[in-house]
Amino acid sequence: MTTDGQARRGRLRLAHGEIDTPAFMPVGTRAAIKGLTHDQVVTLGAEIILGNTYHLHLRPGDDLIGRLGGLHAFMGWERPILTDSGGYQVFSLSGQRTISEEGAAFRSHIDGAAHLLTPESVVDIQARLGSDVAMIFDECAPWPADRLVVESAMERTLRWARRGRDRFLTVQAAAAPEVFRATPGQMQFGIVQGGTHLDLRDRSVAGTLAIGFEGYAIGGLSVGEPADLMYDVVDHTAGQLPLDRPRYLMGTGMPDDLVECVARGIDMFDCVLPTRNARNGQLLTRHGLISIKNARYADDLRPPDPECECPTCRRHSRAYLRHLYMVGEMTAATLNTVHNVHFYLDTMRAIRKAIEFGTFDHFRQEFHRTFSRRQVPK
Repeated sequence: MTTDGQARRGRLRLAHGEIDTPAFMPVGTRAAIKGLTHDQVVTLGAEIILGNTYHLHLRPGDDLIGRLGGLHAFMGWERPILTDSGGYQVFSLSGQRTISEEGAAFRSHIDGAAHLLTPESVVDIQARLGSDVAMIFDECAPWPADRLVVESAMERTLRWARRGRDRFLTVQAAAAPEVFRATPGQMQFGIVQGGTHLDLRDRSVAGTLAIGFEGYAIGGLSVGEPADLMYDVVDHTAGQLPLDRPRYLMGTGMPDDLVECVARGIDMFDCVLPTRNARNGQLLTRHGLISIKNARYADDLRPPDPECECPTCRRHSRAYLRHLYMVGEMTAATLNTVHNVHFYLDTMRAIRKAIEFGTFDHFRQEFHRTFSRRQVPK
């Protein structure tokens, strides 16, 4: 591992290959990166993608995916996959779910059928899916929330983590023959909760480390809190995690969030923003955001980002991309997504290079000098 300040440059060996860190994982919630083929995702340089336990359990079903050889075989993806446990999706159902010590009872958003996810069943589902990294089942508290609510969710997450780890070790030891294991060597990551309360984060870190996992994630952020507050929590929490284990910040965020959290010791990221925003006509560039539906781009022959080397920017103008978006052409989503995913992955490549050369702080300053969350000036 190479370090530059708190920023870390490493390599994580997983069952389906190695990934360079810091790494960004494009989100393939339902076993696909929306708008892109696998070949495009590989060409863009993604070494690992994320799938979602909740959605894949509901449709097409983890039993089916397991019978077909696991998620890699099912979707034809040969590189590593991380599966989220579904905790955040259950959290977002609010009125359709009930949390108890046993687990989370909810009704499917698809057909209203009743389901129950427990720390143990989530382990079994992810074993059948065969991801390289399986996340524990956690309870994510909202923001803002009463301290007692956050504390209760954090404590329950620790109890669930113990149960999930015990089940994971049983399955990995082949002591649970009823569970098909599509990926021997699967890793399990624990999740630190505690909202924005630093003392609760301290207790969560201590409890999660006492259980012991192959890697550690910081959850419960990017749920509405200000960015500066998120950075403070990440800085406080990451510094307590083991130096020799990967650190994953879940569900974050804007490109400048990635830069700032790498500076605080984070190794892995995921976020739906580059793909979701692309489908909504928003392109991310080195100088800010472009809303391609804006009328001012109707006769603009410039590429979205003149400094970008992605296939979209090498070949297409803002005028053309606006035309595709305005007429509802599905190619618009593909071309926009190609650009946004490339932008994220290229930013991570630049970050890794800067850490290697000991110039990360300079890179960080230059990134903030040019990048803005506001619309690109005309």
